[in-house]
Amino acid sequence: MKKGRNELLEEEEKILAPYAVGSRNSGGRAYAEPEHPYRLPFQRDKDRIIHSHAFKRLEYKTQVFVYSEGDHFRNRLTHTLEVAGISKTISKVLGLNEDLSESIALAHDLGHSPFGHAGQEALAELMKEKGGFEHNKQSLRVVQKLERRYPDFPGLNLCEETLLGIMKHGGGYESSNLLAVRREKGPSLEALIVDASDEITYSAHDIEDGLESGLLQLEEVKLLSIWKRLEESLPNTEKNGNPPSHTISRSIGRVLLNLMVSDLVDTIDLTLTKQNIISRESVSEAYQNKIKLVHFSDAFQKEFLELKQYLFQNLYRHPEVSRMSERGKETIFLLFKHFETHPESIPESYRKREEEDGRMRIICDYIAGMTDRYAIEKLKREGILWFPY
Repeated sequence: MKKGRNELLEEEEKILAPYAVGSRNSGGRAYAEPEHPYRLPFQRDKDRIIHSHAFKRLEYKTQVFVYSEGDHFRNRLTHTLEVAGISKTISKVLGLNEDLSESIALAHDLGHSPFGHAGQEALAELMKEKGGFEHNKQSLRVVQKLERRYPDFPGLNLCEETLLGIMKHGGGYESSNLLAVRREKGPSLEALIVDASDEITYSAHDIEDGLESGLLQLEEVKLLSIWKRLEESLPNTEKNGNPPSHTISRSIGRVLLNLMVSDLVDTIDLTLTKQNIISRESVSEAYQNKIKLVHFSDAFQKEFLELKQYLFQNLYRHPEVSRMSERGKETIFLLFKHFETHPESIPESYRKREEEDGRMRIICDYIAGMTDRYAIEKLKREGILWFPY
């Protein structure tokens, strides 16, 4: 039998914990729309994000390795899907709203520039006198303004709770007063889960990709404090035999992911009980009192920080990654300067916003939305100095 909206709402209320964000209690959308007969608000948000152009472009945006370095390394899309999957799992176990967590996770990197964090650094430098550039703020700008799928409003018109989750550490370049007021109450548990899932995901898959690429060495990883936990959980065939290196790297990534998620879930569960978190209001009160609700156990946190430091020093600062990063930065600098002096090369859909946003901001929007591949092709098509990747 077909279920109607009211039945779906009732089912949701039965499975959600009292501290979760329920669909009935959503702050709504900036532009009023009729409710869907069988899709609840955060499910609609999730669908809108997946169907957006910005989401499709994530496939050819760098996570750590430029897309041309190999087909099996993570890109911004695979990272996003992994974050969404982990966020959904954790939310389900804790009685949180899975659709809201997934929506925030799927949108959290929509504002990322090409060439990973190197691209963000380049745009931040170019825009430092014009409001700056930061990918969380740009993600909010994408879903509130830059995506054009509907005739009646700009952006995707996502629910307030999804926008607040995307906002993360700061407001947009032109912060919404409504969101600024709501933000004072603090993030939802669903948003906090996405933040933690993001860290978990990139730590696990960067170890895996780093080992598989040869930039990280297994003997070095074995010196980390967390290795003892990993070794205990690795299959015996990999501890005692000599399996292919790619099998070891994937097992390490998989086991590390499971260890981190398990520790996080158990610690959150204990913390919610200890702090008597029984409603959304108590979540806000904890935030106001600077009580951290989503975190690892103390022992695991120390090992996790050591792991992150290892990745920073040995992968993100590896000469090969730095070489790719510098080429990415140079590509963005060249494109930006070219568009400043040749605005006719900017698509009309961006140029028509120049009076409202200023030339530098529309150039920034255009470049931030590019994939690695498109940025490199644009260099060639515009006749700008180009170097092979």
